[in-house]
Amino acid sequence: MSASGSLETQDRRESWHAALHRLQQAGEPHALASIVGAAGSTPREPGAKLVVTADGVIDTLGGGHFEQQVIEIARERLSNASTAAETHLEAFPLGGRSGQCCGGFVHVLIEVFPGAEQRLALFGAGHVGQALVELLSPLPWRIEWFDSRADAFPHGDYPPRMRTRFLAIEEAGLAQAVASIDAGSHVLVMTHDHALDRELIQRLLQRDDLRSLGLIGSASKWASFRSRLIAAGVDEAALTRVRCPIGLGATAAKRPREIAISVAAELLALSAEPPHPGARGVAPETLRDAFAFQFQDERD
Repeated sequence: MSASGSLETQDRRESWHAALHRLQQAGEPHALASIVGAAGSTPREPGAKLVVTADGVIDTLGGGHFEQQVIEIARERLSNASTAAETHLEAFPLGGRSGQCCGGFVHVLIEVFPGAEQRLALFGAGHVGQALVELLSPLPWRIEWFDSRADAFPHGDYPPRMRTRFLAIEEAGLAQAVASIDAGSHVLVMTHDHALDRELIQRLLQRDDLRSLGLIGSASKWASFRSRLIAAGVDEAALTRVRCPIGLGATAAKRPREIAISVAAELLALSAEPPHPGARGVAPETLRDAFAFQFQDERD
């Protein structure tokens, strides 16, 4: 069977492996679909791969309705993905399921990558903020880094998943910055201005979809903030969501890099997923059925 054009607009200028690297580095959600088994007449052979994002497709599995079905499945999986990678095996009898006349049979492995394992919104590009970003940038985290001083960000070769953002400190600018934070993000507030810190904390407490919220400073700083926030009408129960001081409680270190190490360790602990009991990945019965079909086809 000859490959036909997919119903999806494809980017022919980029290979699947180049796209995979680009998307991994950028922390963008994507899926990799691979033909891992074929029988009879099929559009492509095992090893053919296709990369799918929310609005793009790179490379091809052969085109036609079969490929469009793979794209739709991959996007549905992406829309429901958690922070962990997932693997699915899909069987396509091309005649029965895909309505293609070649009548072959294809198994497609769909690997879903949610993009970034964790997301962090960091307010402040001072010494501790810079040291923290240096520690976290090699990890598959997406970092949105805000500061009101355009020249505060260091020059460095950071991955695309780490983005610097100018923080406009008027009311509209602060509201826009807080609203732009992805749900499920960790947030750390460590600007050079205590009044700005307090304003950010007050606005961030209006979000109930953040994974954690931390404020740099001492217990006395938090006591002062807490009384002022209560006076401003912030609910006392909401204030329990704020961690201050941040970092491991056992450390008394005050050097920026030492504080950053302590804060990074705390973030990793907060981000730890519960252990996964039992089998993971493609279900054993799915693999068993797939191999049984292939063996049956070889006997026929």
